[in-house]
Amino acid sequence: MTRKNGRLADQLRPLSFERGYTNHADGSVLVHAGETRVLCTVTVTQGVPSWRRESGAGWLTAEYAMLPSAVVGRKRRELQKRDGRSVEIQRLIGRSLRAAIDLRGLPNHTLNIDCDVLQADGGTRCASICGAMVALHDALHVMSDKGKLVHWPLKRWIAAISVGHVGDDLLLDLDYKEDFAAEVDMNVVATGDGELIEVQGTAEGEPFPRHLHDGLLDLALGGTASILGAMQEAVGAVKT
Repeated sequence: MTRKNGRLADQLRPLSFERGYTNHADGSVLVHAGETRVLCTVTVTQGVPSWRRESGAGWLTAEYAMLPSAVVGRKRRELQKRDGRSVEIQRLIGRSLRAAIDLRGLPNHTLNIDCDVLQADGGTRCASICGAMVALHDALHVMSDKGKLVHWPLKRWIAAISVGHVGDDLLLDLDYKEDFAAEVDMNVVATGDGELIEVQGTAEGEPFPRHLHDGLLDLALGGTASILGAMQEAVGAVKT
């Protein structure tokens, strides 16, 4: 199929990470993935949830929201009741980022991840995870400079990407129209070594065979490797 701007089936959308986007967060990144824009911030606060106090470790939690103008028309703000999709995505972001760090390195501190979608054109959860990863890196350096770490806690870098089976093609990094048309879509979170943190795959109609799953997974891992390279370029030498 012909993709927007002549993009190849295994080609990422234009990707960038604008670091230090806001002044008050410990880490902040505006991530651009094609026409998707997500502001990812990390704010460090003193203390942990009550059930975590005896662990001797810190905590990481995440929130995700789409601003009203992120989509065509206007999305109602989630003021009194959270959208089920938003809750599911923020839990994914939290699980993914917790797999990247050793929380024992920041005892009695909480890392608050906030991902706010400014403009949505598919892949917002994956862009959120990637932007938050870079923002987390920057926030940990701020904590280190302030003497708040007992050891460097970043264990590994992670990235996330969407893939899908659209028509006769396996496509990497779906935009909204491709995601809408996909017979199978999948979101994959992985490490730099190609180890898996989460795989979310769904048949939108008919069941799909194992070989299609494996093909999509291979495509996704190629994509996460490329994203991790872009992250390293964005932050320079990566301290792990």
